[in-house]
Amino acid sequence: MVFLIYTKRKDMERYLGMSDTLDTAIRYLVSADLTKLAMGRNEVDGDNVFINRFDYTTMPESEAAWEGHRDYADIHVVLEGEERIGVTDAGSLTAGEYDAAGDFIPYEGPVDAWVAMRPGDILVVFPEDVHMVKVQRGGPSAVKKAVFKVKV
Repeated sequence: MVFLIYTKRKDMERYLGMSDTLDTAIRYLVSADLTKLAMGRNEVDGDNVFINRFDYTTMPESEAAWEGHRDYADIHVVLEGEERIGVTDAGSLTAGEYDAAGDFIPYEGPVDAWVAMRPGDILVVFPEDVHMVKVQRGGPSAVKKAVFKVKV
């Protein structure tokens, strides 16, 4: 079963109280100017909560790859541009070998649901929510993005 949160940045505070680390991330997300983040890793609470800031150009689904995690939930925040993110329950896909250093699991299989991401949209995916990012919506888009990594 997929348990994700798809909402607007202005509504994130309604999800406070689910876990201490998620609370830390939400409080930071709603109060900080994320456009001022440095590229790469930005510290919030050590390895419990940090933010990866990066830019890319979206690609066709055929070129995108699945990713999953064991130890972290991801909070995807598009700052500029737009993309689609595919989501499927981990139990519905074929998992590859786990990379503990990067908390990364590659997967293979079909997309169950697509989520449109534009500035102001928030997507929270938990370890059971395997996701395919950087997928274009109608054509390539230059995306500026922040991904909160939240230890669960």
